[in-house]
Amino acid sequence: MPEIDRRGLLVGAATTAALAAGASASAQAGAAAAPDLSGKSILITGCSSGFGRLSAEHFARSGARVFATMRNIPRPEAEELRQLARDEKLDLHVIEIDVLRDEHVAAGVAEAERINGGGLDILVNNAGLGITGPVEVQDIEATRLAFDTNVLGYHRMSRAVLPGMRAKKSGQIFAISSQLGRVIIPHAGHYSATKFAVEAMFEQLAYELVPHGIDVTIIQPGGYPTKVWVNRNRYSGELRDRASDVHTSGYPEMVARMGTEDGSGRSADPMDIPRVMAEIIAMPAGRRPLRRPVSGGRIPQTGINEVSAQTQLAMLGNSPYGPWVKAAHD
Repeated sequence: MPEIDRRGLLVGAATTAALAAGASASAQAGAAAAPDLSGKSILITGCSSGFGRLSAEHFARSGARVFATMRNIPRPEAEELRQLARDEKLDLHVIEIDVLRDEHVAAGVAEAERINGGGLDILVNNAGLGITGPVEVQDIEATRLAFDTNVLGYHRMSRAVLPGMRAKKSGQIFAISSQLGRVIIPHAGHYSATKFAVEAMFEQLAYELVPHGIDVTIIQPGGYPTKVWVNRNRYSGELRDRASDVHTSGYPEMVARMGTEDGSGRSADPMDIPRVMAEIIAMPAGRRPLRRPVSGGRIPQTGINEVSAQTQLAMLGNSPYGPWVKAAHD
């Protein structure tokens, strides 16, 4: 096992709690002093709206070369970003990637690497969806779509960029998870199940990439007023309409609400997410956090994050994997 000195060891639950509690304040402070990302190449999935769109603009304006990807091009959102790049002379390139399609992922990453002249520096796994409703009502079509997008899509993208990153012996992979990747709310469909899977897969990946000099950070947003609810309403409404009474009859009130979310009631600034990611990108390699909660309000998963880190260290800290696990936890 090679000697690992890329990160300090876990310094205790008190420090972890303090970092988590300050995450939103840190994001807001970043608005006044955006880090310089010049020289960084960043590929982001799901850039038609929400965190992806905001991140593409923020990173490009901070000097990065950005590959903003989305599916179903041509579409107005793609042309808007291209026009923005022309107007502001940004190093921003729009590429079509549907994360559900292996050939799209391979071709899109290859095109980004061609333009970049080699492997990418940063991948932001962001494209995702939610389908609400009781677990019993989730049919195989809805279940497959949720896991294929939120979990396998992240996996496809990570596999595609990793050979180039390993060749450079450096890189950063972000996985946009959720508070609901650690805690659970009834009637949220399989959203928590997919985000729990993301949390596990990318923590494992963080350990495995320590010898390659590649950092992994799982971002855990709270509720933000993005347009994610628009597609969620469509998918949830379609599921409700095709569901059988044998499954829906046990949950009449919840089923009646499926597909009717109006997106209101959230006031946190969605720019918190790109600001925090920019802050992390600017950190020295090997010192970036494994997890970063970000919320305009409560952060209920902090205790779970602490216990998880302590448990991993207790289980594997003195094993052959110990240096990797210790290096991944800050």
